[in-house]
Amino acid sequence: MNTAPHVDLNDLLAFAAVAEAGSFTAAAERLDSSKARLSLQVRRLETALAQELFHRTTRRLMLSEAGAQLLDKSIPPLRLALEGLSHASRGAAPSELSGTLRIASTVEHAVQQLAAYVAEFAALHPKLEIDLRSNDRVADLVRDGIDIALRKGWLPDSSLRAVKLGRFEQILVASPDYLQRAGRPKKPEDLAQHDWLALTLLSTPLTWKFSDKRGESVTVRMKHSRLRTDNPGTLRSLAEAGAGITALDNASVAAALESGRLQRLLPQWRLPEGGQYAVFPPGRHQPPQVQAFMAFYKAKLEAD
Repeated sequence: MNTAPHVDLNDLLAFAAVAEAGSFTAAAERLDSSKARLSLQVRRLETALAQELFHRTTRRLMLSEAGAQLLDKSIPPLRLALEGLSHASRGAAPSELSGTLRIASTVEHAVQQLAAYVAEFAALHPKLEIDLRSNDRVADLVRDGIDIALRKGWLPDSSLRAVKLGRFEQILVASPDYLQRAGRPKKPEDLAQHDWLALTLLSTPLTWKFSDKRGESVTVRMKHSRLRTDNPGTLRSLAEAGAGITALDNASVAAALESGRLQRLLPQWRLPEGGQYAVFPPGRHQPPQVQAFMAFYKAKLEAD
């Protein structure tokens, strides 16, 4: 007969917090505890289970195979049981979200859309603290303790989990002043002779593949790119200022196209579509605040 090891349930919850936050420091801040206390609880749990739950290095903290199984199999039913006890003690009143939710996003998305969503979500959950981090560089979710990252573009293969929320079209644009000065390209190959505005966030900012309705495709390598930036908003401003031609997502240039500050080029040719994603750290379990925000965020996207 197998006997289950005797463990402290608080140690299990401490382990889960560290696994989901990606570090002892971030978990301690989230639980309003200390790094030393959480480290002691995790060590005590590892001793009780006779298993190493984390692979520890000077730079990263990664779940071991045993730790990943424990997080997947044991923590969700434990939290469900605790939530049920909490509901019962309060006459089955709905639980309020609390703790801290850390969201990462690009600067452009945060300014144009996400900040308003977060403000509305925060008003619905007054006991929840939200840390919204905007940066055009890809965040390290584990190292930075990010709960959810909202990304736009193309995701590299990784151990992170991603949910595709939508897609976007890329289009070529330039200002009327630039086109009057340099001429309008008639085919993709003409772009190689124009001033190209490059977005350095892309893996190949100077190489672009075009396709038409007949299924024909052509790849163009841009020769002239004196101006480069790592920010899509700055890229749009450079284009509006007449500095050259570039490719941007259709939503970010809609207002500029409508006002005439930018014009679309080669509409008969299509560029590869990009995706909108929600990206999560490793591990299947999502804290209640992440689940609630994702449901809220999806609803807002569908309504817009």
